Amino acid sequence: MNTQIPAWVNGTLTPVDKFKVHKQGLKHKAVSVFVIRGTDILLQRRALGKYHTPGLWANTCCTHPMWNEAPSTCAVRRLHEELGITGLYPEFRHHLEYSADVGNGMVENEAVDVFLAHVRDKLDVTPNPDEVMDTRWIDYHDLLAEAQRHPKRFTPWLKIYLRDYADTIFGPDLIIAAHSINKTG
Repeated sequence: MNTQIPAWVNGTLTPVDKFKVHKQGLKHKAVSVFVIRGTDILLQRRALGKYHTPGLWANTCCTHPMWNEAPSTCAVRRLHEELGITGLYPEFRHHLEYSADVGNGMVENEAVDVFLAHVRDKLDVTPNPDEVMDTRWIDYHDLLAEAQRHPKRFTPWLKIYLRDYADTIFGPDLIIAAHSINKTG
């Protein structure tokens, strides 16, 4: 695993091996994407071969940008690489930072740019089995309830996003979607 990602070493942004970043808990850049349809959110279940948090449910996709890669470019790239999704150009929603133990002596200490993409119709999703073992659409409120009832099913970062940043990430989008669904249907 010789992937270099942008991490801060002694206060300087530096390309560092991804595995080393997580073992040492170095603060590093990340990108997270949520795809929503009405009030439903597309989740992915991480492949069992992932070196941390295998088999857990996460947001639509999450990754680390390559050195000098713009976060928006990274978001589009990883939607395609992880889920085979093309033609979506997520909008920037929020920058946040968090730190969480992800097991096996590893820590995610991320400075994350969060993106949101809306779809209205059916979306072709073709998961890369090296990255994703399953996907599902779930209503936002059902996701909140399930994450509270069964927290061990979800990645630490998804739980943090839902607990601490949901209003900022989703806010009016889900309220507007729920309102228009109720009005039309």
